[in-house]
Amino acid sequence: MRGLIAHLPDMAPDLRFVLLRNPACGRRLSTASNVVELDVRAPANGPGTMWGLSRIVDFSGIDLFHATFNIMPAGLPVPCITTVHDIMWLTDPAWCRTGPRGWLERAFYSHGICRALRSSRAIATVSRASADAIAAHAPDASARTHVTLSGVSSRFHPIVPDEAVLAALGLRPGTSFVLTVGQYAPYKNHEGALRAFALAFGDRADIDLVLVQRRGKATHHLLALARTLGIEARVRLVPTISEENLLSLYSAAKALLHPSFCEGFGNPVAEAMACGCPVVTSDRSAMPEVTAGAALLADPNDAAALAQGLTAIIRDETLAARLRQAGLARAAELRWDAFARANLAIYRAILADAN
Repeated sequence: MRGLIAHLPDMAPDLRFVLLRNPACGRRLSTASNVVELDVRAPANGPGTMWGLSRIVDFSGIDLFHATFNIMPAGLPVPCITTVHDIMWLTDPAWCRTGPRGWLERAFYSHGICRALRSSRAIATVSRASADAIAAHAPDASARTHVTLSGVSSRFHPIVPDEAVLAALGLRPGTSFVLTVGQYAPYKNHEGALRAFALAFGDRADIDLVLVQRRGKATHHLLALARTLGIEARVRLVPTISEENLLSLYSAAKALLHPSFCEGFGNPVAEAMACGCPVVTSDRSAMPEVTAGAALLADPNDAAALAQGLTAIIRDETLAARLRQAGLARAAELRWDAFARANLAIYRAILADAN
């Protein structure tokens, strides 16, 4: 959303943009003269938006709606483009949230995503991997699907890590660490990250594993696995942190370990590369596409292969330096203005067809 808001109004001064803003934001999203902002209390990914948006928002004078949040609201009186980041809820629901809440979310997202694939005038998705997954699952949607590759903000860049921040996060002075970033959900494969780290550095007391994640009720499973693997004392679970502190972690880490089974795009991979952090990630889904040769790839089901990538980076500074430079170059290619321009091309095509 930041990428679209920052660039679209200037790219298309002939168009008027109406932004639906949560009032908790507390500020304007854009100062552009061709932008109007409306407060809408219903969350984007909630039942109010799914089934009541057309009653909450006055669509008179609107020619096109962009649902940027995976689901297409029902009953829209105008053409809709939906950004579908991934379709895991349809193809691999066990990789998403589990338990009773997971069943509710599965029903909710399946309903909204299926409507998007069936009824959106156009479907935007953030990687070729997601576009291919959509085509395989819903062939009728393939011709309406467009890749709008995500970007990485210039806010992510190499910095001198703040030692006070690292210490406050529980990192020991003089200790190296491997970083994993992402919510604790099955598709993120954090159990695989623990096993790979244990294989790579089980006998290295000078290297820790830091997992930045939203801690849920099931986090104790990770701690129990770490205990079984004999690395519990060297695993740091960090809850949601500020972007500034995340920059210190990316810039200080010896490597980012991102062994996801699937990603629509994989923001931590792009952010880490932009900060000069070498990356070890999965050889499937969007990760090879996003890293484009700037990372070490391995089967996410093969902890030994992931561990081999980690040890190679730690032992070979020449390799680590090459990955840092390649990552910085690749991240520079992932631009939000290009993302906005790709979306604008879809808008114009739909609006031209309407005329």
